[in-house]
Amino acid sequence: MTAQPDLWLLPDAIYDGTRLRPGAALGVAGDRSLTLADNPPPGAPVRRMAGTLTPGFLDLQVNGGGDALLNNDQSPEALHRMAAAHRRFGTVGILPTVITDAPEVLARAVEATLAAFAEPRPDRSLLGLHIEGPHLSLPRRGTHAAEWIRPFEPATLAHVRRLREEGIFVKITVAPETTSPQDVARLAATGAVVSIGHSDATAADVRALLEAGATCFTHLFNAMSPMLNRAPGVTGACINSTAYAGIICDGIHVADEMVGLALRARPLPGRMFLVSDAMCTVGGSDHFRLYGRDIWLKDGRLVNAEGSLAGAHVTMAEGLRRLITAVGAAPDTALDMAVSAPARLMGRPELASPERRAAADLLILDADWQVTGTLADHLATQPA
Repeated sequence: MTAQPDLWLLPDAIYDGTRLRPGAALGVAGDRSLTLADNPPPGAPVRRMAGTLTPGFLDLQVNGGGDALLNNDQSPEALHRMAAAHRRFGTVGILPTVITDAPEVLARAVEATLAAFAEPRPDRSLLGLHIEGPHLSLPRRGTHAAEWIRPFEPATLAHVRRLREEGIFVKITVAPETTSPQDVARLAATGAVVSIGHSDATAADVRALLEAGATCFTHLFNAMSPMLNRAPGVTGACINSTAYAGIICDGIHVADEMVGLALRARPLPGRMFLVSDAMCTVGGSDHFRLYGRDIWLKDGRLVNAEGSLAGAHVTMAEGLRRLITAVGAAPDTALDMAVSAPARLMGRPELASPERRAAADLLILDADWQVTGTLADHLATQPA
């Protein structure tokens, strides 16, 4: 027998995965949402609630959280700690990211991901694996270790194939300097999302990878050749393309004006998604080590001994609010970037819907677009 709602919730608005719907009602039963309607049925029990109800955020670039950093600890336990740390801030799904490192680090990250997905009750917060490097450009490597940057190799393709054979989502970031169109075609044939990033290439080089099957760009503006009047670079090629593009919105990695420019300039709507690129300081301490070197959190920035940026200390919740209040994005657009666009890129539309979800996966946002809690929190604290 199909479950029926035992309560209808009437928040100020509900984000249905496509648009904000003021006055809409969500039917719930126990600790799960069931169905969305313009109005509750006549005579049904109704509870009004302040705020906007939305599916939780999906972050497709997470290096760490809760003092767990995947490059330092390749274990299912580290993946669970990362997911739990970000869930505290409204991110209900993460794509753990392993960056450029020794071959055995990538191999162990793949094994840890396979093991986590094979658990009797897999953590629904884990969305797959993002392999960022090692096949990148030396001039645009950012914080990635130069000694481990290398040309594309068969081992990487084998890792991707293993994950995809188990139905695990994979995003892999590569650069045209070290990865050929033929390599990209082989990766794309597995069903992996091939993303272009950490590259100093020309726009023509980028277009060759797009034609071969790349469908995404990694943290637009950061670690890529800039857009100049006679040289569009990776940045210009990305903005002019119809590919998806992740972007960090913390006011540090990309100026708010440039985020807004990119949103207005893309030829197709819905192809930009918000990422945190978060390190293990989110939900953790203010210091960690990467490649044996100290990284410190100072004034909201993660910097190494040379003072260079080394990842981000920001949550999806903070990025969403900044998109609306500082960049000037419409709330529907910002929510699409934090929820629906990542779900579309993954081929997981159910993750952008408020229907048939665990109450812990739905968020309540206040009038200032800050997360005040989950629907599970609300249901637990309100009288029946």
